[in-house]
Amino acid sequence: MRIGIEAQRIFRKNKHGMDYVVLQEILEIQKMDHENEYFVFVKPGDDPCVKSTENVHIVEVNCPSYPLWEQWALPRAAKKAKVDLLHCTSNTAPIWCDIPLVLTLHDIIFLEPRDKQNKSLYQNMGWFYRRLDVPRILDRCQRIITVSNFEKQNIINKLRIPEERVVMIYNGYNEWFRPIEGEDHVYQKYIPEEGYFFFLGNTDPKKNTERTLVAYSKYLEQSKVKRKLLMADLDADFLNDIISRHGIENIRQQMVMPGYIVNGDLPSIYNHAFAFLYTSLRESFGIPLLEGMACGTPVITSNTSSMPEIGGPEAILVNPEYSDEIAQMMLRLETDGDFYNNQKKIGLERAKLFSWKKTAEQLLNVYQSCK
Repeated sequence: MRIGIEAQRIFRKNKHGMDYVVLQEILEIQKMDHENEYFVFVKPGDDPCVKSTENVHIVEVNCPSYPLWEQWALPRAAKKAKVDLLHCTSNTAPIWCDIPLVLTLHDIIFLEPRDKQNKSLYQNMGWFYRRLDVPRILDRCQRIITVSNFEKQNIINKLRIPEERVVMIYNGYNEWFRPIEGEDHVYQKYIPEEGYFFFLGNTDPKKNTERTLVAYSKYLEQSKVKRKLLMADLDADFLNDIISRHGIENIRQQMVMPGYIVNGDLPSIYNHAFAFLYTSLRESFGIPLLEGMACGTPVITSNTSSMPEIGGPEAILVNPEYSDEIAQMMLRLETDGDFYNNQKKIGLERAKLFSWKKTAEQLLNVYQSCK
């Protein structure tokens, strides 16, 4: 087969969740499949992180905007490459394209009520684009791939798609997310001392940043240790508004926000954290949850959506809408040594169930089923 893979954004320097998923799938396919021929369509960028091999061809397609690239440039490039199948990997696909499609639909958040507090133009435009695009492409997709049983059932129920057309394939995590042996000072690029709480929050309401910061304030009020909180980045106006509305000025001097954290530095960040806070309201999978566990770092996560499925029955699960629950679990990890050490072991064992190799093997089975 001649298989096309849409990977528009993998060459950009600051990658996000869906970018890493398709990047790792491509790298694994290069290792294991030498029979099919692949054409990977990307937009030129500053980080050419994957190279062409004998049967995997990287095709750079230039176009100024995401919708134009996907709706006009991608189908033209795929047709020129004479692909038999086009896998669109990031929730949307070309509406006018006569090539058989496979779609990875990571989530259907665009069908759920939109949080009016979300002021991000980028996130709101993406929400509208998905609402316009997805209903128009579903009937032309031979298979729809999603990343958890939670999301699979959600898609079947809300989009009325026959179960046999929806395939669940778990994501994996990179093998360098593991306990670090020996000296390691990479984390000090971002924070001077180890033993901090780590939180990957932003302004997206689903990340639950506001309640998590309120929980951190309550933790500081009761803790004798008063650990720092490391966050990748946060808009200053957004942070100031949270502090002002909740009267939590005590968090300001305890927070460290160094900006974008390079993915290659994350193993060190997880390893030297006291605990990782993954307290989202909703996730379709949650790769950071796996990364934290694989590094042997206790993770406080949510009892909603896919997180109990990925974290497992012994994970630390809290109601993310109650900041008191988050704060009390932070304090328990700090004061209960046996509980803390047990969570390290639980996370390490749980992470062994997932890998990008397994993900790619199942993806190849989907391609073969579309012959």
